[in-house]
Amino acid sequence: MMAATSACKEGTKIAMDNGKYVRYTPEQVEALERLYHECPKPSSMRRQQLIRECPILSNIEPKQIKVWFQNRRCREKQRKEASRLQAVNRKLTAMNKLLMEENDRLQKQVSHLVYENSYFRQQTQNTTLATTDTSCDSAVTSGQHHLTPQHPPKDASPAGLLSIAEETLTEFLSKATGTAVEWVQMPGMKPGPDSIGIVAISHGCTGVAARACGLVGLDPTRVAEILKDRPSWYRDCRAVDVINMLSTANGGTIELLYMQLYAPTTLAPARDFWLLRYTSVMEDGSLVVCERSLNNTQNGPSMPPAVNFVRAELLPSGYLIRPCEGGGSIIHIVDHMDLEPWSVPEVLRPLYESSTLLAQKTTMAALRHLRQISQEISQPNVTGWGRRPAALRALSHKLSKGFNEAVNGFTDEGWSMLESDGVDDVTLLVNSSPGKMMDINFSYSNGFPSMGNAVLCAKASMLLQNVPPAILLRFLREHRSEWADSGIDAYSAAAVKAGPCSLPVPRGGSFGGQVILPLAHTIEHEEFMEVVKLENVGHYQDMIMPSDIFLLQLCTGVDENAVSTCAELIFAPIDGSFSEDAPIIPSGFRIIPLDSGMDASSPNRTLDLASTLEVGAAGNRATGDKSSRGSTKSVMTIAFQFVYEMQLQENVAIMARQYVRSIIASVQRVALALSPSFFGSHAGLGSPPGTPEAQTLARWICQSYRCYMGDELLKHEGSESILKVLWHHTDAVLCCSLKALPVFTFSNQAGLDMLETTLVSLQDISLEKIFDENGRKTLFAEFPQVMQQGFMCLQGGICLSSMGRPVSYERAVAWKVVNDEENAHCICFTFINWSFV
Repeated sequence: MMAATSACKEGTKIAMDNGKYVRYTPEQVEALERLYHECPKPSSMRRQQLIRECPILSNIEPKQIKVWFQNRRCREKQRKEASRLQAVNRKLTAMNKLLMEENDRLQKQVSHLVYENSYFRQQTQNTTLATTDTSCDSAVTSGQHHLTPQHPPKDASPAGLLSIAEETLTEFLSKATGTAVEWVQMPGMKPGPDSIGIVAISHGCTGVAARACGLVGLDPTRVAEILKDRPSWYRDCRAVDVINMLSTANGGTIELLYMQLYAPTTLAPARDFWLLRYTSVMEDGSLVVCERSLNNTQNGPSMPPAVNFVRAELLPSGYLIRPCEGGGSIIHIVDHMDLEPWSVPEVLRPLYESSTLLAQKTTMAALRHLRQISQEISQPNVTGWGRRPAALRALSHKLSKGFNEAVNGFTDEGWSMLESDGVDDVTLLVNSSPGKMMDINFSYSNGFPSMGNAVLCAKASMLLQNVPPAILLRFLREHRSEWADSGIDAYSAAAVKAGPCSLPVPRGGSFGGQVILPLAHTIEHEEFMEVVKLENVGHYQDMIMPSDIFLLQLCTGVDENAVSTCAELIFAPIDGSFSEDAPIIPSGFRIIPLDSGMDASSPNRTLDLASTLEVGAAGNRATGDKSSRGSTKSVMTIAFQFVYEMQLQENVAIMARQYVRSIIASVQRVALALSPSFFGSHAGLGSPPGTPEAQTLARWICQSYRCYMGDELLKHEGSESILKVLWHHTDAVLCCSLKALPVFTFSNQAGLDMLETTLVSLQDISLEKIFDENGRKTLFAEFPQVMQQGFMCLQGGICLSSMGRPVSYERAVAWKVVNDEENAHCICFTFINWSFV
């Protein structure tokens, strides 16, 4: 072993039994290297075969070849570790530089604030009560406070546009690295080597603004090229058209742009911008791309307003990109907008007045996209179903864009509205334009054409109260049968394909009739793609359908611990070929929180019994700290698309309207169950947390365990309630019903973690589903003991979570829970020392 370790330093030597070293010949090294690249760890048989096939290795013993391969693997491991450490060191050095610059900027901001404070204090002291002059003229004397026109009049000539561009550059740099805007750290974002970067939001400025600084592994030119192609990374961007472009004497370029943004919901109009973009290289080699809106104050070129759009303003914003030592770029991003919130209903205005929302949807999205591109270049791996990350990213973009098009329904894309049936809760749009149908009328590799010559979209928006978007969307994802109609799924699948689906099916999580198969995720896990297999779907009317249907699904914002602006579940039926140019007709849900307090939300509010234990005399939960409850309001947008034949439009319209209304009713029912107010006045979820029923059940569980086992289930000391101690108990404790097919009715936090579910979803899980075949045999053989002698003990084994993950446990105990009248109430299980395998 010592010889093998020493030889890691010298790849052309071999260790002999006598401790001496003998050099390999170049031909021998070449032969060994060739085999190493084919198989880094060859078996003994393969090494002997190598000696037989290569005469130049005939004088080397198999043992010596084994040592060579050990040394070669050692060197490879050392090389990779050294490369990793160098990359980490470069990143830490760059992050340190960023933090030092941020510290300098903050010091300047402090000095500026101290100066302002001193100035205003002096002004206050010099002002008497008799002073009634409140005009702004008195503030003109301050070097920092003036009301002279901030943007001198310009014109549309090249010289005038250059003057506007230079002014835009100066203002952008003052925001990116100066003190023109008061920046505060974005809640929930902590800088570090593994973070996306340093993210800040504005405080007290006009409109909404966000700033980010980060390190990306791409050269500045490539970074600028990616960021200027805004539709490729900004999902809300519908299009950017370059109207005119001219070069400047300093080697820069000025572009006049017209940009359109999708509206996030059906309740608000879309936004558009008329922009000037200036790209230039600074004296220190930094690349700058800055933008601003052109309006009447500059007397520059104008763009007439567009129908169905509200003209918003982009204040000086952009990207400062500096080359980083050792490769990559340090980038500063500033986004500053006035989104004209007056144009939307008052309840939606937080969407247009939140700097946090702007940071997450635009500023951070740019950094994430750059990091994703960098990772794909450095690690060009093939992911699920043989697709490269770039191809999967294109598919996710296609899903998102198709859903945005359905939500907005622009007339220039061929959408027209159908007449209402008298109730305006659901809006129907149809599209039979050649451009739309060109994507649908696609002949698949199996020879089957699509079925339909038009698309109908049924869409609606609804306001939700006290429901965290992540939890609601996760429920919709994992429990499709609670809201979806299998017949409609069959119709949608039949409309875009008539041939059988033959996708390979790897192992995935099973959720009541559907199997979710992971496909890909972003590096920050903000979104992920998956294929959903709907099993044993019935026929729709007279259509002949395969028993299984596959959906391509995009999930965003389902992580309760992540700081996210919205949660999305977008899906579309896919053909068996899974071709990249196959038609995708997406439908789905989007839930956007409306309250600025979302950053302080508790990640496990609906799962946390401890925060619900203080109840009043009437059994209602105490109000407590509202900041721990997450968002109190959110808006959900629903859009479903159906391909159909024109002659069936009336029937399809009736079906679509009824279907979306049934989905709305299902969502309202689920939202009510997830709402904390429901827990205070309903007992429909099996003694919900915080109610007297839950307290009583906890007491029965512990009393029955003591009666049958002769020991205490909980080490209960102090003034804490039994329910609170039970909730935090480290072993999983679950109760199931006494029905012929027992289902779970209650669990503590450890049990929910073990089953990977929520209290609301718990009743969907039957007792037999969590055991493997051997566990079920043992359970059914010994279960009668529980009713006869009151308890049973199970040896250690394996059970399954609701996600299909195996869980090992040291042992399990089941006992009968009796009420105060000594009647059997339920069966309780505790799984001791469980862990995921």
